[in-house]
Amino acid sequence: MAGEWPTLSLREAGVELIDCDHRTPPASDAGYPYVAIPQLRGGRIDISDARRITPEDFADWTRKARPAPYDVVLSRRCNPGETAFVSPDLDFALGQNLVLLRADGTTVYPPFLRWLVRGSEWWKQIAKFLNVGAVFDSLKCADVPQFRLRIPPLPEQRAIAHILGTLDDKIELNRRMSETLQAMARALFKSWFVDFDPVRAKAEGRDPGLPKHLADLFPSRLVESEGGVIPEGWRVGTIGDVAEHPRRGLHPASIEPNAPYIALEHMPRRSIALSEWGTGDGLESNKFGFKRGEILFGKLRPYFHKVGVAPVDGVCSTDIVAVTPRRTGWFGFVLGHVSSVEFVEYTDAGSTGTKMPRTGWADMARYQVVLPPEPVAGAFTGLVQPAIERIIAGILESHTLAAIRDALLPKLISGGLRIENTNRNPESVGP
Repeated sequence: MAGEWPTLSLREAGVELIDCDHRTPPASDAGYPYVAIPQLRGGRIDISDARRITPEDFADWTRKARPAPYDVVLSRRCNPGETAFVSPDLDFALGQNLVLLRADGTTVYPPFLRWLVRGSEWWKQIAKFLNVGAVFDSLKCADVPQFRLRIPPLPEQRAIAHILGTLDDKIELNRRMSETLQAMARALFKSWFVDFDPVRAKAEGRDPGLPKHLADLFPSRLVESEGGVIPEGWRVGTIGDVAEHPRRGLHPASIEPNAPYIALEHMPRRSIALSEWGTGDGLESNKFGFKRGEILFGKLRPYFHKVGVAPVDGVCSTDIVAVTPRRTGWFGFVLGHVSSVEFVEYTDAGSTGTKMPRTGWADMARYQVVLPPEPVAGAFTGLVQPAIERIIAGILESHTLAAIRDALLPKLISGGLRIENTNRNPESVGP
C-alpha cells in the first residue's frame, strides 16, 4: 500500500544538494554549454540557445559542482522548484541560482529522482519553504535537504522510472529527429539557393550529385547581375514576389477558448519546430489567425530568431507575422530564406524602436533574393515538405505522449496507481 511508503527528508533518503559557483564566466564563441535557468524546459535541459564557455573556464566552473548522469538541476530563483534531469550524454557548467540534487542509490534510485521532484508532494514542499521576496521568490540551500517526500520501494522506483522514462525518451527522440531533419533541409537550401552548387558543378563539368530529372533543372552557367553572380535564367527579386502576409485579425470574443494560441514565449530560438502552445482561453486583445503549415516570424526583437512552421491551425500574438507562399511550390524556398540567419539579421538591422525594436511585413517583403525558375523551387519543396510533415507529426505525437506521461506521473508517485510484480516485470501496471 502507498500509505506504507516511508516519508523521508531528502537528506535521510541519501539525496545530496550540491551548490554551484556563484559567478558568471565570460562567453565564448565555442566550447562547453553554460546552463542557466532559461535552459530548464519541461523537465529537460535544452542547450540549443545556451551560451558557451571555454574549456579552461569549464574546468574552473565545474570544480565545485560538475553535473553527473541522472543528477537533477533545481532552480532556486525564477520559477523556484523547477527541475530538469541530467542526461548521460550531456556535459555542461551550472549557472547561478541553480543547484544539483544527487541520489546515492541506497534509498532513491538515481533515474527515479527526476520524477520524485516533479510530483504534487514536491510542489507542496516548495510552497512550504519558499521565501517570498520583493523582487523574486527563492529557496534556501539549507532548506531543500529538509523536504519530506514519500519514497516508494526501490523495485517500484525502477518500474516507475522505466515507464515514465520510456515515454519521455520517445519525446526526446522526436526532438532529435526534428533537429536532424532541419539541419538537412538547411544544408540543401544553402547548396541550391545560396552557393549554387549544382550550377557550379555543371559549369565545371562535374557531376552535381543529383538525379537526372533534378540536375536538368539547373543551368550550367553563372552570369553577372545587379545582385552579383547568379545562375543563368534566374533573376534578382524580393521575398515579397513569392510570399505574402495573410492578415487575419481576430477579436478576442471570436476566439474559441480551446483554440491553440502561440505567443513569442512559446517559440524556440533558431528552430522551426513549434512544439509548444497555449489556449485562447482568457485572451483579451486582438490576435491574428494562422493555418497549419504557415510560417510564423517573431517580429518583436527579431534578433531572438524566432521562426517556425505552425503545426496546427490557431491564433497568435500580433507580435508574430504569418507568412505563406503565393503558390505552394515556393514553400520550401520561402521557409529557407525567412528562417535564415541572414534574413533575421536583415530584419533586425531595419527594425524600429529602441527598447522594443520591431520589424514588419512591409520591410520583410523587401528582402532581396535570387529567384529560380518555379520548377526549381517546386522541386526543392517536394524534397523538404515530407521532412516538415515528419517534424509536425513528431510534435503532435509528443504532445500525446506528454499528456499520458503527465497523467500517469501524479498517480504513480502518490501510489494511486500501483505497479505489480515489480521484481519480475517492471512494465506491468495495475490499479
